[in-house]
Amino acid sequence: MTAEIVDSQTLPSQDPTGAGRAPVPAETDLLQAALALHRGGKLEVRSTVPVRDAADLSLAYTPGVAKVCEAIAERPELVDEYTWKSGVVAVVTDGSAVLGLGDIGPEASLPVMEGKSLLFKQFGGVDSVPIALACTDPDEFVETVVRMAPSFGGINLEDISAPRCFEIERRLQERLDIPVFHDDQHGTAVVTLAGLRNAAKVTGRRLGDLRVVISGAGAAGVAIARILLGAGVGDVAVADRRGVLHTGRTDLTDVKRRIAEETNRAGLTGTLAEALRGADVFVGVSGGQVPEEAVAAMAPGAFVFAMANPTPEVHPEVAHRHAAVVATGRSDFPNQLNNVLAFPGIFAGALSVRATRITENMKLAAAEALAGVLGDDEVAGDRIVPSPFDPRVAPAVQEAVAEAARKDGVARQ
Repeated sequence: MTAEIVDSQTLPSQDPTGAGRAPVPAETDLLQAALALHRGGKLEVRSTVPVRDAADLSLAYTPGVAKVCEAIAERPELVDEYTWKSGVVAVVTDGSAVLGLGDIGPEASLPVMEGKSLLFKQFGGVDSVPIALACTDPDEFVETVVRMAPSFGGINLEDISAPRCFEIERRLQERLDIPVFHDDQHGTAVVTLAGLRNAAKVTGRRLGDLRVVISGAGAAGVAIARILLGAGVGDVAVADRRGVLHTGRTDLTDVKRRIAEETNRAGLTGTLAEALRGADVFVGVSGGQVPEEAVAAMAPGAFVFAMANPTPEVHPEVAHRHAAVVATGRSDFPNQLNNVLAFPGIFAGALSVRATRITENMKLAAAEALAGVLGDDEVAGDRIVPSPFDPRVAPAVQEAVAEAARKDGVARQ
């Protein structure tokens, strides 16, 4: 059995260059159109084998299925070959941090999880099952997912609030021998690094020469900081509502304290605006607004990645007055840094080699491959990442991730 896209409409058409962008409907029209599209849900389950007569039925179900069950009972590793397990992902949430909506609960989160499954299939050819859990206690969440895990080849955690998301992901990966990937953290980080690589290429700079300031010390901000450092970025500072994270602060959570120890080599101690003085890159994953004067105080030729939705931390019109490269999380502006560029190919690559986990090198490889989709003649200030509809994206990421998994020794085939 396989999860398939139900609606006969494909995703909005867009040319592979990403140049054509559909206009955003008015709020009332958007509500009505979205409700109409979602009626009955966006997914269904379809059989991959025929059941035309009694002979087919006897093979697909009893008595034939019993022979397959007995074979797997004798050799458990055969479950990957004779069921859908090795090719299907569980998309799991508790509804505590959904898009820009916050803690709206499991039921209200389900349309987003269905959408995530649709994107897995549309862009990576990966089957997945949306699962919204009615529990917010980390112990209960972990135990529930562990008990479900025999049915899946990977776990995609989604829209779980920080700092619980860090603990949940770590504990699940410690207990499971399949990939556990919190997309809000690592998908965002991979796409950000890919965009930064090409922004540096466009402006003739090196990652090692860049000083980056990240606004937001939640799931995405922490993951972005770590992947940028892993890629060799010169210095990274992370700021929360109270200012830059540094080891002298006494109000930090364990996660923030660890990231403070790993970042901020310049020893900054002030506000976000103070940290932006002379900075080469701003990465916003926090919401709120950054004053224009703070952007103007950045280094010449700066990059502004204002990724909050629906309102970027710095409006692109403002950012373009001071920055060489501007990116957002929105589809109606150039340079959309969208997780859909990363997670379908990452999981496709991990599943293709039956990886036991997704390593840091696999994420770095995904970012490099994603950046490399655009050739030297394609990269530009208003095009630092490819369109999600570019057919080269998922295969390039998949191949790079699979190869990195083999090198890291986490591939089982």
